[in-house]
Amino acid sequence: MVIKSYSKINLTLKVNSKLRNGLHEIQTLYSWINLNDQINIIETKKNKDRIIFKGPFAKLVKKKNNTVHQLLKKLRELNLISNYYSIAITKNIPVFSGLGGGTGNAAFILKFLLKSKINNEVLSKLEKVIGTDFKLFFNRQGYLKNLKTIVEIKKKHKLFFVLIQPKIKCSTKEIYSGVKNFSVKENFNKKMIKSKNTFLEYLRKSRNDLQFVVERKYPSIKKLLQDINNEKGCYFSRLTGSGSVCYGLFRDQVFAKKALNKLKKKYPKFWFSLAKTV
Repeated sequence: MVIKSYSKINLTLKVNSKLRNGLHEIQTLYSWINLNDQINIIETKKNKDRIIFKGPFAKLVKKKNNTVHQLLKKLRELNLISNYYSIAITKNIPVFSGLGGGTGNAAFILKFLLKSKINNEVLSKLEKVIGTDFKLFFNRQGYLKNLKTIVEIKKKHKLFFVLIQPKIKCSTKEIYSGVKNFSVKENFNKKMIKSKNTFLEYLRKSRNDLQFVVERKYPSIKKLLQDINNEKGCYFSRLTGSGSVCYGLFRDQVFAKKALNKLKKKYPKFWFSLAKTV
């Protein structure tokens, strides 16, 4: 069985506070995009799992203590699975990118293995092992109101992106630790997304609170975001998650492709991809 493991993009991100457990309370409007890893999974008669990573970003994945190992181990502890599996993952999603590739791998494998048996209790237990963005991979587009609540967004507008990753690895822990000023909690109104123009204006006026921290640490990322924003047809440029992938949201696929080709000449050693919402 071949599974598409989609990536996510943070369209907005507010850091509201730091909790006693060391985590940060955040709010984010996010969407899945069509950039995906390919997961081939079959049941094996052996008494241990076989997990291999292939593709352009395979070398950057931990071979043992990765999200897939963690998921399978926890599912057995919870007596939710008893079989063992041979899993081959082709990594097309950059690592250390803010696109949630590793977390998404665990989420999509979970959906394949448990199907209708997934409930909030199971998700809560797995999230403690996999990470707080685990829940983002159960709605194609949504608004994370707080670390426990997602508002599902059913009205989906087709959005087109240019994704660029510079030769920089951002540490999520380090970037969050650099946040000193917190944003006031937002009362998200789903009416803002009914009209595409209203939705785009809301996104344009929003921000990613982590971007300032990343730009301060890596001035080259600030320059890259400015260059993306200056491209014709670009609504705005932004960092996704804690980085290091930068993106531009474009009017349509034609403008996005032209911008990609132009920026590739300026930054020939960076990773590039076109993407759109799923």
